[in-house]
Amino acid sequence: MPTIDTYLENHYIHRSNWLRAAVLGANDGIISVSSLAIGIATASTTRDPILLATIASLVAGALSMAAGEYVSVSSQTDIEKADIKREAKELKEMPEMELKMLAQIYEQRGLKKETAMLVAKELTEHDPLAAHVRDELGITDINQANPIQAALASGGAFTAGGILPLLVVLFAPIENMEYYLYGFTIISLVILGAVSAKTGGSSISKAIVRIVIWGTIAMGLSAFVGYIFGVNV
Repeated sequence: MPTIDTYLENHYIHRSNWLRAAVLGANDGIISVSSLAIGIATASTTRDPILLATIASLVAGALSMAAGEYVSVSSQTDIEKADIKREAKELKEMPEMELKMLAQIYEQRGLKKETAMLVAKELTEHDPLAAHVRDELGITDINQANPIQAALASGGAFTAGGILPLLVVLFAPIENMEYYLYGFTIISLVILGAVSAKTGGSSISKAIVRIVIWGTIAMGLSAFVGYIFGVNV
């Protein structure tokens, strides 16, 4: 006999928070590090400047992604906590008004007026704050933000993604390195798109096309800048 917990295992929405941060981090790591390396490679005839720029981009980018994700998600968490606290105060000061508001929410979702009020009363008797947080504020355990988890997922994924173009810079021939970087990056983006879509249960082809197009644009513009300002470094 299936339960709600086992039923939800077949869905992927509970992965959305950490998967979003991980895909964003890996995608940014691959594209930003590759783009910078390509821009330097088009203006350089030696490996050292490219390697230095790639390592600096990898380290700074990973720390920036982790810190930025932590700060932004923490801000979201602070807002959620403030709203929950405000809702608890309103439930204490005007319970009847809050009960009517909850019933109206259920009416708008398609329940009859009498049924909506009955549901609101029963949920209020069980756990009024949980009912209002979920149905009035839209905050659930599934979509509630976790700053540490998001920061680790984003920073770690950026590092993993950024290491891939670093390997190209280390081992590929210096001549035409920008083309090696582009080719290897496209392969990496295809794999990332497929893995993220598979993990999230969405369309693989759509994810691959989206991530490759925007990655190509970013690297193309970086190479263009390198050619425009190309000097031997």
